[in-house]
Amino acid sequence: MNTPLTRAGYIAVVGRPNVGKSTLINHLIGQKIAITSNKPQTTRHALLGIYTRGETQIVFVDTPGIHDERKKAINRQMNRAAWQSMEYVDAIIHVSEFARWTAEDTHIAESINALKLPKIHVLNKIDRCKDKSTLFSALSEIQERADWQEIVPVSAQHEHNLDALENSLAQYMPEQPWLFPEEQITTAGMRFMAAEIIREKLFRYLHQELPYELGVIIERYSEEDSMIQIDATILVERASQKGMVIGKGGKTLKLVGQRARGDLETLVDKKVMLRTWVKVRENWRDDDQIIQSMGYGSGE
Repeated sequence: MNTPLTRAGYIAVVGRPNVGKSTLINHLIGQKIAITSNKPQTTRHALLGIYTRGETQIVFVDTPGIHDERKKAINRQMNRAAWQSMEYVDAIIHVSEFARWTAEDTHIAESINALKLPKIHVLNKIDRCKDKSTLFSALSEIQERADWQEIVPVSAQHEHNLDALENSLAQYMPEQPWLFPEEQITTAGMRFMAAEIIREKLFRYLHQELPYELGVIIERYSEEDSMIQIDATILVERASQKGMVIGKGGKTLKLVGQRARGDLETLVDKKVMLRTWVKVRENWRDDDQIIQSMGYGSGE
């Protein structure tokens, strides 16, 4: 009896901030591993998500949005993480959004066009399109921007045309054994996941007030038989922001903690005791020591 041929490899998912890279990966994998929000620069790390279907395993590298803002150490590290992820992959997906092509999109397309790798362009958010002729025109323009193997229009949020994308990606994976166990969906550790879940809730409940000046450090992650204890420090850059995070009578911080604890308990299938503190650290985003404590690389 012949053993089924298996394929496995890595695909970097790149694009400018807020085009839907994390949403796309979450829906392809079928489980939430990357945090999402409607604010740019939500993803700060290169996160690996593992998709296994049939005889194919694809390890998606969800990269931080590539952007022109490089003033802070954290912004430089985010760009570095995105570009470094393309050094070991077997293919690249460049995600853009329908009806909004920017100079950053052009920069990314031109940069990856020089790479000798299969390049797939995913035009996301096509649910916004009300006229097919407009969509055809957008696809035609994208075709001229780089040497794409394929261009696939999708709506990640509404799971439109994701099957076509999944079916096409397998051909770009090398013939080799799977890289991870079938049941594994991410390489991220639980300390990392805890910090990301807390950060997502902060993004969600603080609205437009101070999304990018927030950081989360997991000071303690202790797993016991029936409970996990987590101590988290939320960093802000100014004293006035501390009050925003805590909220009147502690209401906002309590809500963030409740929602984060619920997600964590679902993830680990155990009771979670989550304690949070808010501390002011001026210019923490430009402090390499703090950036490294959050799991980022170091160096310029």
